[in-house]
Amino acid sequence: MWKDLRQREAGSLRPHSFSRRLFSGRVAALELSNRTDLLSPHLASVNSLQIDSTEGRYLLSGASDGSVAVFDIQCPTNYEGGIIAKHRKLFSIDKRNKDAHKFAVSSAIWYPIDTGLFITASFDRFVKVWDTNETQVVMEFRMPGKVYGAAMSGISTTHALIAAGNADTLVRLCDISSGAFTHTLSGHRDGVMAVEWSNSNEFILTSGGLDGSIRFWDIRRAGCFLVLDQSNSQLGRRAPLLNNSESSVSQHATSSSKPKKGKSLSNSKNLNISSSQNRAIAHYGAVTGLRATPDGMYLLSSGKYKKKLLFLILYFRKICKKAPLFFKNSKNNPYH
Repeated sequence: MWKDLRQREAGSLRPHSFSRRLFSGRVAALELSNRTDLLSPHLASVNSLQIDSTEGRYLLSGASDGSVAVFDIQCPTNYEGGIIAKHRKLFSIDKRNKDAHKFAVSSAIWYPIDTGLFITASFDRFVKVWDTNETQVVMEFRMPGKVYGAAMSGISTTHALIAAGNADTLVRLCDISSGAFTHTLSGHRDGVMAVEWSNSNEFILTSGGLDGSIRFWDIRRAGCFLVLDQSNSQLGRRAPLLNNSESSVSQHATSSSKPKKGKSLSNSKNLNISSSQNRAIAHYGAVTGLRATPDGMYLLSSGKYKKKLLFLILYFRKICKKAPLFFKNSKNNPYH
């Protein structure tokens, strides 16, 4: 590190390179803490963990026994031997609570702007909104099948939608403001395992399914506008960022062009993509998780193939020709 600092002071190391080296070194030094211990109240495997984005203090967990717990990760309950910090639950919700889930909790997430609410999704077909202080359900949505995942946008200013991935191949959007379903997104050929909102645009949603596909949706328009294709990827290469004129032209060609006569489309609802694009897959097996980086430039996806967990990093700029709205805020962009 000191060598990098001297090179940076001398001007032989660019700021971006210095920042990248520093970040890479910190990532390589990550290891499990031996001075902090969370005492779990769960009786089965933990399926979901999330730290609130407002204070960065409270950890929410959901488990396969249908229980949910909240921990304060900044203030330990007590110390063991004066060194190891012990963190006990602030509260937990198990089957003794009349509102608790009957089956496994697949996803537990905080309300993005307030720790007074949190959301849970479960295999019992319910998505529930909880009051943190009262530990009571204030709203619930019943789904037709198991709910594999749920997500809310952390940057939204115009909607309070919960995206829920279901076993019936559909993504449903639940509106906390009205207590009703607002959208049903169809396109996956099997259950939807993971959903993730873009950190660049509050209207863009990403979903991954058991069919191995990762789809991008603009909730203001019908159908998905992009399906990631692993066969059309080259590791280590990044596509150049388009300028405003190129972006607007490519966006117009993608979203406004009409299909030619005789050209078959596999799904009438996905008019923006061809039949071959609609069948594209990002993983050979099921997509089990999706996570976007805070700057919105990268998407991390995990998948299961032949009982092995695989990870794939997708560079968003690579698809800028079909989705310039992630990067451009030009006047010609119809999304802005």
